[in-house]
Amino acid sequence: MAGPAPTPDFRELVAAHYQNLYRFALSLARNPDDAADLVQQTFLRWAKKGHTLRDTGKVKSWLFTTLYREFLRIHRKGKQTTAMEPEILELETPPVEADVAQRYDSRAAVEALEAVDEVYRAPLSLFYLEDLSYKEIAEVLDVPIGTVMSRLSRGKAQLKKILTEREK
Repeated sequence: MAGPAPTPDFRELVAAHYQNLYRFALSLARNPDDAADLVQQTFLRWAKKGHTLRDTGKVKSWLFTTLYREFLRIHRKGKQTTAMEPEILELETPPVEADVAQRYDSRAAVEALEAVDEVYRAPLSLFYLEDLSYKEIAEVLDVPIGTVMSRLSRGKAQLKKILTEREK
């Protein structure tokens, strides 16, 4: 009889998930320093409690859920965020291929995503930036799949409206 799967190596875990967690945190916090703090807090929680996760196949979901809950905790306390510093953002985010940059105005897309109501921004970020399934998003946000589908639909409509208005 096989025992529980071993807990992933911490360094490998950070290497595998840091950039995706950071992008998600940045989409929520809209500030590179706060995003980095959220990711750091998430990994700190993993270091303290990660060993209690029974299904190591759910590590990614656990990390995103923990980050989102930490964001909500801080947000509820009314923590003020500071303005984005583009130099930090450029250092922290992965490079974009030249052909992708030519096809999309990423700055406009990020600005439009930031303009979307917060309740829709998190599921949109998880869906488009992190490529999570509806089920995974539901687990991360701790809401039913139907709510995820509804928020994605409304968020997409809001995002489309924002982008259309900016093109005029």
